[in-house]
Amino acid sequence: MRRTLFVLFLTILFLSLTSCKTTKKANSGDATPKKYNIALVMKTLTNPFFVTMEKGARRAEKDFDIHLVVKAGARETSIEQQIGIVEQLTMDRVDAIVIAPAGSSELVAVLKKAQDSGIKIVNIDNRLDEAESQRLGLTNVPFISVDNEEGAYLAVQYICKDVKSATSAVIIEGIPTAGNAEDRKAGAQRAFKENPYVRIVASETANWKIDEAYEVCSKIFRQYRDVKLLFCANDMMALGAMQYLKDKNIKGVKVAGFDNLDEVKPFLAEGYMDVTIDQQAEEQGYIGVEYAVKLLKGETVDSKLVIPVKVITP
Repeated sequence: MRRTLFVLFLTILFLSLTSCKTTKKANSGDATPKKYNIALVMKTLTNPFFVTMEKGARRAEKDFDIHLVVKAGARETSIEQQIGIVEQLTMDRVDAIVIAPAGSSELVAVLKKAQDSGIKIVNIDNRLDEAESQRLGLTNVPFISVDNEEGAYLAVQYICKDVKSATSAVIIEGIPTAGNAEDRKAGAQRAFKENPYVRIVASETANWKIDEAYEVCSKIFRQYRDVKLLFCANDMMALGAMQYLKDKNIKGVKVAGFDNLDEVKPFLAEGYMDVTIDQQAEEQGYIGVEYAVKLLKGETVDSKLVIPVKVITP
């Protein structure tokens, strides 16, 4: 009797252990791999350029099966708000941040803190200041964008190609603290100066904004009535400038923009705009997320990727 009970006990024990192992194996096999949480931080969503950038990032979200968090400031000048967004994302412990910084140097410190906490950083659109990054130790941050200097150069070169008599030119700049704004200004200056007949009479910032560009143009065109060439460092400012020209019935001004927004296409068709530059915002958003995924998987990516610009004319 005792021998029978002992054998029964061993049999039950064996079956119990086997069941536990099978259950653990089944649970292990059923576990769903954790999705990466990747944040896309942009300057604003009031500019259609960044709406297009988000579209590319959303496409990457599906292709790479990640969870995308999209954040943006109220305006392109909302640098402090962007800093707060990065701080919150660091506390939320996202896996990676893909950022188009509103300011090239102001965001470096907060991104360094994020990187120190283990978050991967990818820089798109506007380059983080290299000297400030080196000073604070923000390293291994890939940069994805276009050659802004070259894009502006090509746009201005286009509106200058037929100029063969004394002509006044104006540059409407972006935010002075943004690297891409400075690059576009430099490209425009280079192209204007290559034509011996062109003289730059004014170069002022409108902070990427439609309404500010309208006001800046109002001031400049009252002072310089013979302006015939106008470069705007983004299409939002070009929209403000062209609206001023239409309101005042000023004709014969060749206008160059930058971004190829849908909103400028009617102006291209009507002859108020001569050229704009497509910097492929959707591709920047897509590749930014792709690079973040690769970094999280321990893969190597290019430290800098330059996406070709497209010159858009009527």
